Amino acid sequence: QMLEDPDELAVLEEIQQELILQEQSVIEEYERSLQFDEECLNAMLDGLDASDKVICPVCRKNNLTVRNHLVCCQCGLYITTQGMTEGKLRALLENTMTEHSHRCFHNPEFTVTSGMEEETSLLMSCPVSLSASFLK
Repeated sequence: QMLEDPDELAVLEEIQQELILQEQSVIEEYERSLQFDEECLNAMLDGLDASDKVICPVCRKNNLTVRNHLVCCQCGLYITTQGMTEGKLRALLENTMTEHSHRCFHNPEFTVTSGMEEETSLLMSCPVSLSASFLK
């Protein structure tokens, strides 16, 4: 059945225009949200690049304190080291994470373990891929 009443056609055309406007509004809001997310990500990355700080892989909240013979965090991470620097630790963590990401898409977990002779180590493990690596 064809709609031939001009009033019905006008109402349908008005509804169609409202739907188009709503769709455009949703698209614009989505694009603004994407732009905001990108700006936030860039700001975080800029902050990471500008800082030599290393975020604790165990608690993922605090920055690690790295000294010549010690790596520690407010969360309780405390590891004695030999000649460790923030740059070396960052490179070690990045390399280990990159190597893991080539085999597994899940995020590994980090824990502090006590080995023999009471020496502590940082252990990266992944329950999904069942792999583990000691970072010393």
